[in-house]
Amino acid sequence: MEKRFQPYTRLAAIVFLVVGCLWVLRPFLPAVLFACAITISSWQLYLRLLNRMNGHRTLAATVMTVSLVLVIILPLALVTWNVADNAGNVYRALRDALASGTMVAPDWLRGIPIVGETVYNYLQNLISSREQLIDTAKRLVEPARHFLLGGGLVLGSGVAQVSLAAFVSFFLYRDGHTLLKALSIGMDKIMGEHALEVADTVSRTVRGVMYGLLGTALAQAFVAAVGFMIAGVPAVALLAVATFLFSLIPVGPPLIWGGAAIWLFYQGSTGWAIFMAVWGVFLISGVDNVVKPVLISRGSSLPFLLVLLGVLGGVIAFGFVGLFIGPTLLAVALGLLRNWTNVNPVTPHRPGHEHGEAAP
Repeated sequence: MEKRFQPYTRLAAIVFLVVGCLWVLRPFLPAVLFACAITISSWQLYLRLLNRMNGHRTLAATVMTVSLVLVIILPLALVTWNVADNAGNVYRALRDALASGTMVAPDWLRGIPIVGETVYNYLQNLISSREQLIDTAKRLVEPARHFLLGGGLVLGSGVAQVSLAAFVSFFLYRDGHTLLKALSIGMDKIMGEHALEVADTVSRTVRGVMYGLLGTALAQAFVAAVGFMIAGVPAVALLAVATFLFSLIPVGPPLIWGGAAIWLFYQGSTGWAIFMAVWGVFLISGVDNVVKPVLISRGSSLPFLLVLLGVLGGVIAFGFVGLFIGPTLLAVALGLLRNWTNVNPVTPHRPGHEHGEAAP
């Protein structure tokens, strides 16, 4: 009787242990998942760096972690600080304009086809009526305050999560070879002959999605920075970093270059505003249509709907780092489903494995 129930008791104990561990790690799970995605994506780079440093794992892991801080955490922290600072300046400027009665509707609104004159007249009437303006402001202040507060919390928590992810990634780099051996043995015992195929699918998919998201964001930020400099838009560096972050969100970059075009219109630079809009539509957004499919298709062809759901659901579930985790998890699930159903089968291959190097 004892032998008959022994496998079930072992399974129950393992399930209980796994659930307990996940419950303990629950507050740090987004950062840990993000650190795993970063480590898998940059593992080959770490191996090259490790080879150049004669096998000093701690030193190589430190260099990789410091690079993550400089490339991701520092720009994100600067954007968070600038958003908080500029939000306060905009609020004070609007308050002073309302108090002095100097606020007027911009003339460039009249140049907008069809609705321009109507919008201009509505704003002008709203501004000229102090009571109506105050009533409208009261109705908009609370939603605006919640929006700014929520955005600040997301960015602030993003800085904390990415910082923790960088800290975790140091140990994943340093002890990666040991973890890979243990993971390989465990997967062989659970999945048998399919372990290598599953591991290759997960690794290739994570790399493809991360390269696609980050590569596209970097390319769009660079193209946007060039356009901002040509058009004479101020704060090019800040806007480029903002474009990089918003590129992770579907239909995000138009919020940045569109805002720059509106600012140019407001300044009276109609020609440069049109240039900025054309540059944004055909070049900045064009990068997303060309670069992202090429990069992601090298790992996993993720449909646009899954990217959108992954980003939105990832942010809701994990906060800022969900921008990366959400699409990556869905891509991994889709890749495993395709392998399981023999749709778009994949030939297992692990770069560097034939030379005795471990590649996740």
